[in-house]
Amino acid sequence: MNPSSNRRVFIIQAAVATGTLAGVCAAQAQAMLSETDAQAAALGYKADASKVDKAKYAKYAAGQVCGNCAVFIGKATDPAGGCSIFAGKQVASKGWCNAYVKKG
Repeated sequence: MNPSSNRRVFIIQAAVATGTLAGVCAAQAQAMLSETDAQAAALGYKADASKVDKAKYAKYAAGQVCGNCAVFIGKATDPAGGCSIFAGKQVASKGWCNAYVKKG
């Protein structure tokens, strides 16, 4: 087999592998985090930050939402995005949890 043929096979295999991986990641990213999920409940996650129990979570302050948190994966303007804390799940960008860390 000549070298250019080996390169061609490699490029095709790499493209297929990349496409498969992207599909798996996209499928995982589609699952929304439920407030009743054990880890979400433990961290006081609310899909709507205005519904946070302010007496229980004194750390909460107005304006803190997932969209402007350092561990949010996505744009602040997106309705939902990934989260480093809740791997494989999306969180609402207007949500909040006790792991909030101001971006920046």
